[in-house]
Amino acid sequence: MPFVTTPIKDALVFEPRVFEDNRGYFFESYNEKIFKEQGIDFRWVQDNQSLSSYGVIRGLHYQLNPHAQVKLVRVLVGEILDVVVDIRKASPTYGKYYAVELSAKNKKQLYIPAGLAHGFSVLSEKAEVLYKCNEFYNKETEAGIIYNDAVLGIDWKIPSGKEIVSDKDRLLPSFASCKTNFEFD
Repeated sequence: MPFVTTPIKDALVFEPRVFEDNRGYFFESYNEKIFKEQGIDFRWVQDNQSLSSYGVIRGLHYQLNPHAQVKLVRVLVGEILDVVVDIRKASPTYGKYYAVELSAKNKKQLYIPAGLAHGFSVLSEKAEVLYKCNEFYNKETEAGIIYNDAVLGIDWKIPSGKEIVSDKDRLLPSFASCKTNFEFD
């Protein structure tokens, strides 16, 4: 199977089969049948795309229930460090994070279930990121965690002082005081 498990239950890395020759490459970035065989059966309703420069850190973001989003993240140009934090109460990995490098070169994708906060840092000069969502954006239920939370201790692989973070993301609460209404199944 093209799915690799991670230390955080239900978060998966999808490694598509890539066909390369002298013309370039071809791969299926999404195939409903393959995802259903893995137990991933969602109707994707929104695609989001961003372009960012080196040092940009976006996140950590999520939406609370009943508008929680499942995401499938991939990189079209460049390289990112994609990070998820488990915020599902009673989860054995509650408060733990997982990070994986996604790039246009490695073509890996991260499948993010509801109940995980998500963010990424840009490791290349530029990065274009595309992700699918199973729920529409809902401002009233958006929430987040500050990127540099001391308890989480995430290494974003960006040297101190080189981070580029939005004013909005700099105001996000700590992990200890973040809102969550997710329970671990």
